[in-house]
Amino acid sequence: MALLVVLCVLISACSLFIGNRELGIEGWLDVFRDSHSVSSIVVTDLRFPRTVLGMCVGIALGTAGALIQGHTRNPVADPVLLGISAGAGFFVAGGIFIAGIDTVAGQVVCGLIGATAATALVTLIGTQIASGMSSLTLVLGGVAVHAGFTAATTAMLLHNQQALDTYRFWTVGAISGRSWDIILPVIPIILVGLTLAAFNAPDLNALALGDEVAGGLGARPVRARIIGLAAIAVLTGAAVAAAGPIGFIGLMCGAIGRRVARSDWRWTLPIAGTLGVALLLGADILGRVVMRPSEIAVGITAAIVGAPFFIYMVRHRDQGTDSR
Repeated sequence: MALLVVLCVLISACSLFIGNRELGIEGWLDVFRDSHSVSSIVVTDLRFPRTVLGMCVGIALGTAGALIQGHTRNPVADPVLLGISAGAGFFVAGGIFIAGIDTVAGQVVCGLIGATAATALVTLIGTQIASGMSSLTLVLGGVAVHAGFTAATTAMLLHNQQALDTYRFWTVGAISGRSWDIILPVIPIILVGLTLAAFNAPDLNALALGDEVAGGLGARPVRARIIGLAAIAVLTGAAVAAAGPIGFIGLMCGAIGRRVARSDWRWTLPIAGTLGVALLLGADILGRVVMRPSEIAVGITAAIVGAPFFIYMVRHRDQGTDSR
């Protein structure tokens, strides 16, 4: 954790230093000497909010990814698996298509509502199955919800070119161009999600032994899963609403966190969240420098880095080296 915190501090500093515009020593002196200089505007109005949002989205996606892997017992699970990102996308598309919402603030609200609705629907499906809510029912319910929301979103957008054009900029996934009006309301929402995740961590240790054993140890499996799903909904909903769907961050952070913490979820969750900050900001910095003066959205660079990791995880699991 100490090494990860130091790494996050260094990467956050790099996020302020590195960009399309090279400031140099003189430029950085202008940041402190003249608040109206071009260098000061670039750092304080563009890079600093971008870095703060990256930290918030990174810790939310990293923690949510670890939670999803813990509750589904699937080492390659992420928010896409439970249909949460698809639910957020459907509500964003609906807001654009039906209500004509074209502002980032409006899309944030729609995305948060959609993520919450998708999680509630997955929970409802899981609890209606005769065998009760389990990791398998959560996965099956998530796959069904993802397919349904994705199909509905596609059908909606195909009938409105303007809505499609607006939606595709959101669905790429980016942390640039977001103002404090978007960032500040997201921070307390993510703090609520992190609190729920911390409360859920001890129960995850018990659930890893099986529902019957967990019940014998005093845990309540259904309540623990509901709290976990609520944390996942809040964290993923806030992150997806503010930055769009960014894949593979939760997958990578959850997998690495489990290996480092030896499946002790009281350590896995904070490690995964802190690692999420480092990975997301690192992917964002990579997107700034590979095609200067243009930029690549962080959702694309995260996928470029995460896809090989996903292939490694699948092969590693097939070889029987992953007992989980």
